[in-house]
Amino acid sequence: MTTTPTIRFNNGATYERYMGSWSRIAGVTFLDWLAPPAGAHWLDVGCGNGAFTELLITHYAPGAVDGLDPSIEQLAYAKAQPLLSDVNFHQGDAMALPFPDSSLDAAVMPLVIFFVPDPAKGVAEMARVVRPGGSVSAYAWDLSGGGFPYTSLLDALRRRGIAIPTPPSPEASELQNLHALWQGAGLVEIETRAITVERHFADFDDYWTTALGAPSASKALGELPPDLARELQVEMREKLHTLPDGRIACTARAHAVKGVVPH
Repeated sequence: MTTTPTIRFNNGATYERYMGSWSRIAGVTFLDWLAPPAGAHWLDVGCGNGAFTELLITHYAPGAVDGLDPSIEQLAYAKAQPLLSDVNFHQGDAMALPFPDSSLDAAVMPLVIFFVPDPAKGVAEMARVVRPGGSVSAYAWDLSGGGFPYTSLLDALRRRGIAIPTPPSPEASELQNLHALWQGAGLVEIETRAITVERHFADFDDYWTTALGAPSASKALGELPPDLARELQVEMREKLHTLPDGRIACTARAHAVKGVVPH
């Protein structure tokens, strides 16, 4: 019996190029929609290399921030960033948060919920650690609807019979499922929305090199025979939108949700 490989994030710098930029692009729109108050104590669940954490700190003046992630390597990268020197980082599990009940003002899960094996448990944990009246929120790529930034590349690999690992809970990012998860955790004033964003790569080589850092596909891309790699690159050049100046414009769509812990 074969098993699907697990997606692991073990290189903060590579992840920064591959996904950190996307996280910030979507994160700006998400935080503007969330409109968080200044001075709040935040928990960033699945903080990774700190891309979203940095955005929160530089734009929205939190009073304190804790970040939690299972990857030692990602946390090491985050801890080395000067702007994150005051963040309290923890290695841990989104389904068992190491914080007391009602001890935080806000909890956010950026681009993470589809990686949580039991999303309902992860949302319930965020609701548990946030005080009454506090915010619980998330945004995640619309995986089932083709909103992931590199969907066309992964689909091209799969059409060639190349197995690509998938997150354990891809359906969690659907808007109706996000609403249901927040409702199931007892949260109120629930709102959802879609966020469409665009990122530009300097040229096709920039896009391809960035894609080689994909935790889900780097191994498959690196092991392609030369003729198959050339064939795939030709297909992707034709599919991607090239601007008049040679830059590559890629779009992605995320789904966002926010709710409040009831009094």
